[in-house]
Amino acid sequence: MTVRLAAAYRVLVFDHPRWALLLIALAVAFCAWWVKDFRLDASADSLILESDDDLRRFRELAERFETREFVFVTFAPQADLFSDQALDTIVRLKRDLAGVPGVESIVSIEDIPLVKQKEGTLLQLSQNYRKILDPDVDRERARQELVNSTLFSEVVISRDGGTTAMQVNLTEDAGYHQLQTQRNHLLILRDRSGLDAGQRAELEQISERYELARSRVNSSNHQRIADIRKVIDGYQRFGELHVGGVPMIADDMITYVKHDLIVFGLGVLVFLIGMLLVIFRRPRWVLLPLLACVGAGLIMVGLLGFIGWPVTVISSNFVALMLIITMSMNVHLVVRYRQLRRDHPEMDQRTLVSETAARMFWPCLYTALTTMLGFGSLVISDIKPVIDFGWMMTVGLCVTTIISFLLFPAALLLMQRSEATDVESENVPFIAALARFTERYGNLVLIISILAGAMSIAGMSRLKVENSFVNYFSSDTEIYQGLKLIDDKLGGTTSLDVIVKFPPPSPAAFDDPGDDSEEFEAMFGEADKADYWFTPDKVDLIKGIHDYLEAYPAIGKVLSLASTVRLAESLTRGQEFNTFELAILHKRLSPELRATMIDPYVSLDQDEARITMRIRDSLPDLRRNELLNRIRNDLQQKFKLSPDEFEISGLMVLYNNMLQSLFRSQILTLGVVMLGIFLMLVVLFRSMSLAVIGIIPNILAALMILGLMGWMDVPLDMMTITIASITIGIAVDNSIHYVYRFREEFPRHGGYLETMRYCHANIGRAVFYTAITIVVGFSILVFSNFIPTIYFGLLTALAMFIALLLALTLLPKLILLWRPFGPEGGTVQTAVTTQTA
Repeated sequence: MTVRLAAAYRVLVFDHPRWALLLIALAVAFCAWWVKDFRLDASADSLILESDDDLRRFRELAERFETREFVFVTFAPQADLFSDQALDTIVRLKRDLAGVPGVESIVSIEDIPLVKQKEGTLLQLSQNYRKILDPDVDRERARQELVNSTLFSEVVISRDGGTTAMQVNLTEDAGYHQLQTQRNHLLILRDRSGLDAGQRAELEQISERYELARSRVNSSNHQRIADIRKVIDGYQRFGELHVGGVPMIADDMITYVKHDLIVFGLGVLVFLIGMLLVIFRRPRWVLLPLLACVGAGLIMVGLLGFIGWPVTVISSNFVALMLIITMSMNVHLVVRYRQLRRDHPEMDQRTLVSETAARMFWPCLYTALTTMLGFGSLVISDIKPVIDFGWMMTVGLCVTTIISFLLFPAALLLMQRSEATDVESENVPFIAALARFTERYGNLVLIISILAGAMSIAGMSRLKVENSFVNYFSSDTEIYQGLKLIDDKLGGTTSLDVIVKFPPPSPAAFDDPGDDSEEFEAMFGEADKADYWFTPDKVDLIKGIHDYLEAYPAIGKVLSLASTVRLAESLTRGQEFNTFELAILHKRLSPELRATMIDPYVSLDQDEARITMRIRDSLPDLRRNELLNRIRNDLQQKFKLSPDEFEISGLMVLYNNMLQSLFRSQILTLGVVMLGIFLMLVVLFRSMSLAVIGIIPNILAALMILGLMGWMDVPLDMMTITIASITIGIAVDNSIHYVYRFREEFPRHGGYLETMRYCHANIGRAVFYTAITIVVGFSILVFSNFIPTIYFGLLTALAMFIALLLALTLLPKLILLWRPFGPEGGTVQTAVTTQTA
């Protein structure tokens, strides 16, 4: 099979190079057509653990306690919030926002019921309450009521009374909502008991329609949010305004991904062109690698559009990475061709190109395979965007390898053989210095490496995963400013719910010495479940859990049925309600107040009470996992609830699960990539000793970066978790090329030192060029607005530079020390030196 493929390759590329180029052009044209369907995804679905059992419960609760999509607008007026000027601004702002297409309704401070303007019970006032703009309202009394309200403080108004928030409800896309509901039901069923063939087909069909509908909703939301921002820009002179909410975050994230794709792609492309001009100083050596980069990039983007595979914020740098890796492979081809041309002036063009392809195929193939393994190891992670990134780069590397070994030789065969120049024989002073340092101070290299390894392992023990979503963004971005304001003044950002499950109630709730059931039936007729569900025992338990949660500094606003009951009790001077009074309260509250004060916190059908809260995500000492474990333990120990009687859910749980999975994913991916690459090196070199020598410098480079992150308190996140595996996967290319060339040249030079000097001067130059290309290419990621991407770029660039130093110091020292090729001047006992494609 391999022989037939090699023969077909030779016929296509060397006998019919124009056909090879035409084939590439057709592939590029086909994929370029599908670029129009390339799409981005920044929804919550792209930031979850697919296998997370808590995700199933989260989806179930989302269906049960139906929520709607909204954005919020925060307003901190220059004037006093309760002044005529500020309230008039709020009214006009609300009116203008209501005029935005796609805005269904708006809830602001002017809509909040004021129940303490007059004396009376909540039931008496529920039919005749006041609002802030009513002429007979005492605004100072209203201020005190709202900032101290159990329901509205830190929801529509800050504790200091200086900031208010509007909830801008967006018009629902009925088709999208229906598809989302159907999809969630099938996903829940799949996670519970599995799906049969018909249900799997239904899920696949619905998922496809859901993705199309989500793209439509994203486009609609983008326009709505742009219009909302345009409106509030006209009010900035009256105070400080920000937009927040999940739709805004998702929309901004898509904008960031687009920005990163363009900036990274163009930035890396411009840099690579300049790098090629500096290194090779000949148009053809700029044009050929550049064509390979553009061709591979277009094919990959088109393939993603063709199969409907969206790019997330985690994979937004895949274009830049593909350009860097494609350029790296082509630089090795160029350097090898020029070295052969210099050493064998008698060779004609066809022979030169053939020898270049033959000698570089196996090392390039194995470097591609090891890099694929580095990225491919990410697919064993539980984190969906990391999995997608791993698969995406694995496919991209296949495209890169195929394009490089078709385009480079085919195009070069159609060009005239040029003569070698003096520039091609110049040594790079840095590489020559590393060769001399290794020769003279090799033992010091070993000592430094051992100490660095020990320090790295110690630093790795300090690695942490606690991170703040707020701090993922630069402080000058709308996302950061809006989230930070909400976190500080309006009760926190990340949602967390405690669901308490009760046994089904019965009319016996009225059968106590203070029986009021006859009076109730006289007033309302026969009682139904809703009328005897509310009992003092339930309310007391809810109050206890509510107060317990509210005591945590990390927990901001807490809302539950207790909030409403306490508001009602405050109007009766703290007198607690009995079953009858609770039933009356639920029965006689106006539908508007019931929808605000009771329905979000009680599911009568499921006999559940919901206590919802928000976490202050930006607290520096927040320990999410510890907080969740403590809440679980205390619900069982302090409140005597069995694990079946409560659930903890919400975005914080999903986010914490993702963070906690980072440690497990880091260990798994690092272990897989180390073992896989070691086995590949054994197969390539047919030698255990060479495999050990080849992988040690790269493992050390990865450990040093992880150790540095530990010592510098840089947390693991969705981006930095990939650094170690990617570092080993890419950096091992240096070892493969160096060891492969060392083995090839050792019989000719006969001595280890002589061979090391030659390799540094030749393959060392190619390794240096490609490593610097990769280092600077990754450094371009600092222009991202997403902080994890900046860390990823800088740390990976540093890791690659460390790997370069180790490949040109520690690696040759290990070869000199180990002497894996036998005695000097003897026969090399290794596999065939030169293999053909």
